[in-house]
Amino acid sequence: MLQILSVPSSARFTDQYQQIFFACHTRHTRDPRTKRPVSARQMSILGHLDRVAPVALAKLASHMGVTPSTMSLAIDRLERLGYVARGRDARDGRVRHIRITPAGERLRGAESVLDPVLVQSLLARLRPIERRAALTGLALLARAAGELVEAGGQKRSDDRPHHPT
Repeated sequence: MLQILSVPSSARFTDQYQQIFFACHTRHTRDPRTKRPVSARQMSILGHLDRVAPVALAKLASHMGVTPSTMSLAIDRLERLGYVARGRDARDGRVRHIRITPAGERLRGAESVLDPVLVQSLLARLRPIERRAALTGLALLARAAGELVEAGGQKRSDDRPHHPT
């Protein structure tokens, strides 16, 4: 049976998550091979792409809450950097499809939201028993998150497009 967290519990969770994120998040993303900086928006776009299943540019723009022309400019830059490739739809040549390239996958795979050195420093501040308890709690949350995703997720609390970054 689904049990809803009380508002104070969910608010406390959100506040505590934000404290951890602020303390440990990666401030800059760089391509591990070229050392070129990559913006959070560019990483977000790459996070929505697949190498096999193409995404229509207009659909991606709508999903991310920008105009097709704005998305086209962003895709132009990512294409010049070698992170995405464009193609035309076989049934409708007007439709442009976007796929991530192996270089884009490499970049996306190397990027992490949390800085491992900062996370290690954070955990080192805990006594061993506290560290075990914290990691057990995170494992429980990760399991619940996996179940939520597997079940198809829940409706977001707003109707705005989803932005993972």
